[in-house]
Amino acid sequence: MKIKILGIIGLTFTLAACGTVNEKNKGKGFNLFSVEQDRQLGAQVAAEIDGNPAEYPLLDSMRYQEVYQYVYKVRNKILNSGKVDFKNDFTWRVRVIQDDKTLNAFCTPGGYIYVYTGILKFLESEEEFAGVLGHEIGHADMRHSTRQMTKQFGVQVLLEIIAGNQQLLKDVTAAIINLKFSRQHETEADERSVTYLCPTDYNADAGAGFFQKIEAMGGERAPEFLSTHPNPANRIETFKTLKVTMGCTGSNPHKTEYQQMVAKLPK
Repeated sequence: MKIKILGIIGLTFTLAACGTVNEKNKGKGFNLFSVEQDRQLGAQVAAEIDGNPAEYPLLDSMRYQEVYQYVYKVRNKILNSGKVDFKNDFTWRVRVIQDDKTLNAFCTPGGYIYVYTGILKFLESEEEFAGVLGHEIGHADMRHSTRQMTKQFGVQVLLEIIAGNQQLLKDVTAAIINLKFSRQHETEADERSVTYLCPTDYNADAGAGFFQKIEAMGGERAPEFLSTHPNPANRIETFKTLKVTMGCTGSNPHKTEYQQMVAKLPK
C-alpha cells in the first residue's frame, strides 16, 4: 500500500512539473497534465468522434469544401490575432457535425474543434460565429478541459485513456461534448473571445450575439448547459465591457458572406 501511495504521489508531482514548465501556462491555474498530454488526449477523443458517424455525423470535407474553407478562414483570423498562446502547440482542426437541432460547439484538449450545423444556422453573421469560435478556442487555450476533467475523472483515468483504454475513452468523449465548465472557466473563455477578436475587423464583443438571441427567445431551444453557466445577461455585459476596456475598434460583421456559407449547408 505504501508503494502505491508513493507511486501516485510521484506521478502527481511528475505531471504537475510537466504542466507548469511552459511559460504559456502562467495565469491558467493548476493543471496536472502537460501540454503534450492535452494533445494526446484530444487526439484520442477526436479519433473516437470521427469513427462514430452514427452519433456524430460529420460533414464530408470534400463534398462541403466551401463550408470548410470558410470556417477555416474564420479560425485563421483568430489564430493570427497574435493572442492565442498555444497557436503553434495545438492542432486547431475544425469539423462540422450535421445536427440542426443542437445549438452547440465544443473544443477538445489540444484544439480539436467541433461545430454543430444547428448553431451555424442559428447565428446571423461571421463575427458572431467568430465570437463563438473564439470562446471554444479560449477553453482549449486556457486548458480548461483537462483541469475540469481531472476533477471529474481523476488523473489515472485520463492517463489510461492516453494509454489506449477504449471503454474509458467512450465515457470521456461523451463527457467532453457535454462538459459543464465552471462559471470561472466560462467567464475566462468569454474574455478570451474578446481578446482574440480585438485585433481583427470584427466587433470584439460579437460573442454576445449568441446570448442575445437566446434571451430574445425567452429560453426556447436554450442549450441545457446554460442552466449551470453565468446568466446570459451578465455574459452579454462582460463582452461589451471588455470591448470598451480593451479599446477594440473593429466593426465589420461580414453578414452577407456568412449567410452565403450557411446556404451551402445541407437542408
